[in-house]
Amino acid sequence: MSASAALQKAIYGRLQGDAELIALVGADGVRDHVVAGDRRPYVGIASIESRDFSTASETGEEHLVTLEVRSGEGGHRAVQEIAARVRALLDDAALIVDGFALVGILHRRTRVGRDAKARGHLADMVFRAVTEPL
Repeated sequence: MSASAALQKAIYGRLQGDAELIALVGADGVRDHVVAGDRRPYVGIASIESRDFSTASETGEEHLVTLEVRSGEGGHRAVQEIAARVRALLDDAALIVDGFALVGILHRRTRVGRDAKARGHLADMVFRAVTEPL
């Protein structure tokens, strides 16, 4: 399994396993991918961009993980509440990444706005993670 796939699995497990987040998005509201037309609210892993982050002595990868949080019409407050919970769960978390050591995962940014085309509200969240092989 690649580092990005293992990281995706760890993030999904962390989010799916949190009762407080599930209360906000519903039992099927955590997605390991984003599909157009999904019911809302939800949080999904939109993309993972990975690049070599090796040093002269250590092999590693840097991953920019983009999560998408969506709510329906009138849901600006709801999307902010979900995004805050996601940040609390993932920022500087001690995730277990199968086959890799997670050096760290930190919140980089969250952009919240209205998505008029999709009739709802959206938060794009970016986390930076660094992994090393075990």
